[in-house]
Amino acid sequence: MQEWIVTKQQSGSRIDKMLAEQLEEFTRSYLQKRFLAGDIVVNGKIVKPSYKVMEGDVIHVSVPEAQEPEIVPEPIPLDILYEDSDVILVNKPKGMVVHPAAGHYSGTLVNALLYHCTDLSGINGILRPGIVHRIDMDTTGVLIACKNDFSHNSIAAQLKEHSITRRYEAIVHGNFKEEEGTIEAPIGRHPTDRKKMAINRKNGKEAITHYRVLERFGQYTWIECCLETGRTHQIRVHMASIGHPLLGDCVYGPSKSPFSLQGQCLHAYVLGFVHPRTGEYMEFRAKHPEYFEKLLVTLRNK
Repeated sequence: MQEWIVTKQQSGSRIDKMLAEQLEEFTRSYLQKRFLAGDIVVNGKIVKPSYKVMEGDVIHVSVPEAQEPEIVPEPIPLDILYEDSDVILVNKPKGMVVHPAAGHYSGTLVNALLYHCTDLSGINGILRPGIVHRIDMDTTGVLIACKNDFSHNSIAAQLKEHSITRRYEAIVHGNFKEEEGTIEAPIGRHPTDRKKMAINRKNGKEAITHYRVLERFGQYTWIECCLETGRTHQIRVHMASIGHPLLGDCVYGPSKSPFSLQGQCLHAYVLGFVHPRTGEYMEFRAKHPEYFEKLLVTLRNK
């Protein structure tokens, strides 16, 4: 149970809005369920989400203990780029979620890895074994997973130091004036839509994306992006912020895709790192998915 005493500054606010700001780990819809269940009380009384709090009100929120579901190994084919006793690198397909979460407890990369590997690192718990970084469901390309805690700690440290090479390719809306550039803008949670990220100069974290033009198609451009940091939706948010949202990205770009794409046109092309055990620098590339190649042909023909 969590407790708050309403301050003078908070007085007059709707309780659901105030709690959404205080409890960033919970969505507003989840808090609505807690109101309906009677888990949120003010001064000992159950209140509605529209209740206006007053200075000195004592709020108690009871959050039921989450029951972690059992994650079952599944015989899902993997496009393995490299594997040894410490790490495994795969070319993740479009539409595959990296690790189980609400609404996706099967068919994930973790389900596939559990079937394929006898051991995975346990640092991130039972829902994310072996997972040290992730890419979005509709982003394709190279992803590394770790088979033990030693390798996990090593790769995590390299990610923190920004020493891992990560190059992506994307097709975006619009034609660039320049051949290359750098976007340096902090990224954080969107101020009004909690499912989205945004340029957030007040509460965001440092984010740096370098980009260069690979080929121009008039209304669209094929680009390469090199990441210094790895924020959630970084490339998608950064490119949208300069007027070049990713083709197919209905969250940060136009609501309809002109090519009936499934999500953003983004491919994690290169991943390079120092091997945790040998100290050797290794670099892997994932070939473009079929839809990406077909789209390039279509754009060239247009």
